[in-house]
Amino acid sequence: MTGRIFAGWWVVAGAFLCMMTGYAVAYSFAAFFGTLEAEFGARRGETSLVFSISAFLYFLLGFPAGLIADRIGPRPVVIGGLLLIAAGLVAASQAQSLWQIYAGYGLGVGVGIGLSYVPSVAAVQRWFVRLRGAASGVAIAGIGVGTLIGAPLAHLLIATLGWRQSYLALAAFAVVGAVMAGALIRPAPERYGLTPDGDPPPPSGALAVPAGLALGEAVRSGPFWAIYIGALLLSFGLFVPFVHLAPYAVDVGLGEAFGVLLIVLLGVGSTVGRFLFASLTGRLGRRLSFAAMYLGAAVMLALWTQSTSAPALAMFALLFGAFYGGFVAIAPSLAADYFGGRALGSIIGALYSGVAFGALLGAPAAGFAYDFFGSYGGAILAGAALCLISFVLTLAMPEPARWLAERERAR
Repeated sequence: MTGRIFAGWWVVAGAFLCMMTGYAVAYSFAAFFGTLEAEFGARRGETSLVFSISAFLYFLLGFPAGLIADRIGPRPVVIGGLLLIAAGLVAASQAQSLWQIYAGYGLGVGVGIGLSYVPSVAAVQRWFVRLRGAASGVAIAGIGVGTLIGAPLAHLLIATLGWRQSYLALAAFAVVGAVMAGALIRPAPERYGLTPDGDPPPPSGALAVPAGLALGEAVRSGPFWAIYIGALLLSFGLFVPFVHLAPYAVDVGLGEAFGVLLIVLLGVGSTVGRFLFASLTGRLGRRLSFAAMYLGAAVMLALWTQSTSAPALAMFALLFGAFYGGFVAIAPSLAADYFGGRALGSIIGALYSGVAFGALLGAPAAGFAYDFFGSYGGAILAGAALCLISFVLTLAMPEPARWLAERERAR
């Protein structure tokens, strides 16, 4: 095996492509916001609901997707999810009213990412133990790259082809992503006679079933609910910039093109943050690093309310994106630290289901607040306050090693 690439890194590549494809489509919505608002005569709260429906579904459906992938393997679920994204985009391209965008983009993209994201990220956790943080960071960087390319690509396509043909072009992009990611995603290494991290097999030659908690055991634990509630509270403010930062830039006189650039900077920050904060986990540990992501997001949201210049908004986008990227990169590995690999897909899916409700309500609430008050300020500060509560909850959690040792002694 010396000199050959460990198969787990091909799984990482497949997960990267899966997430890049899905989230490029999801975060391209910022480029469509103004066009859809004008096309259908919609208010900001109504238009932002398009994105929120999809975000609600892709976090809510992570739980059943994880359960299915635990049973049949991640590959068919990932391929099916990405193809559903393509189908939803084709349907959206034919829309004659905003509710048809809700049905096409909202349902298609939401269900598609919901099926593909958790199985792909859980697959990576099973292939690595010692290198789990690095592998997870590389895989989930696909979200950052997707954020980086989605909005500018859509902006260029809309200017060249119009919004309907742009949805069809993105559908073709999703089909290519389904083929490439599906070819690389694999189930646990034990299926292939391999061990995590590419380590030599045990002398007995018997490969152990991944250790860890069953879903029911995890759900009855304190760390599960601390992570669940913390992520739920964060999610109310987390997606507001991805929907409203571009129109906010227009409001303060910086133009639509600069608004799209801010979404790109969110993607740059997200990508950098996934690797930057991976090094932080080596010094602070994953739990404290995870808490730091909540604190950073809270501070950035508060600063957003005071930012009206181009440099200030660019700095906000980069730093908020970095903390968002760190949160997304650390969360699956932290779950694996606490709960092991036995039922990791369903556990991660169950944890992310809470994020669905904040994703559904946060961006529309900010949009309707703007429609009513003429300002995003109150909604953004409320999101910052919820992030601070998440920070305190995470600080109160025990370290994974200590919690597991205490749990073992209590048996």
